[in-house]
Amino acid sequence: MSEKPTSAQQAFGDIAPALADYTDRVLFGDVWQRPGLSPRDRSLITVASLVALYRTNELPFHLKLAIANGVTREELTEMVIHLAFYAGWPSASTAVGIVRRVFADLDAPTA
Repeated sequence: MSEKPTSAQQAFGDIAPALADYTDRVLFGDVWQRPGLSPRDRSLITVASLVALYRTNELPFHLKLAIANGVTREELTEMVIHLAFYAGWPSASTAVGIVRRVFADLDAPTA
């Protein structure tokens, strides 16, 4: 029986299999596993960077990963508020809408 495809394989493995492989092996296999920071801290840094850089496509995945890694919803919301003053109001305002949708998705009943 084959393994379930990773998020990277599902997202772009069909068109860019090497990028999916690098994402799985190097980014999440090596970088995210380094001992210098916890997965929780890495998630906080990553989400803050994505908000600040207006990287809206990657934000939902990393918000869900941050919650799985122990970051609370309150901390994520507070981070976005804080970033409004450093990354800009439009970035924070857009991030709030994405955060709202992610929280709603997580709260939605599963079939």
